Amino acid sequence: MNLPKFLLADNSNHPEDIFVLHTEYPRFLINLKDDSIEWFEDLSGENEQDLANELEGLIALASSFYDSEIATYE
Repeated sequence: MNLPKFLLADNSNHPEDIFVLHTEYPRFLINLKDDSIEWFEDLSGENEQDLANELEGLIALASSFYDSEIATYE
């Protein structure tokens, strides 16, 4: 199966939260309501500066993905 890079996710137990799932390495789930992140990868041993730069970009892409998806519903 070919998964998209980002997926929207929701949960009825958390109706106010906005989740975006990143399906490629490093996989994570971000709650855009408060920018909390749950990592699905062990990132220890990675170059911290390179990783920080990549993650900053991925978080911005996740937010942009959400905005573009919601715009299609408006």
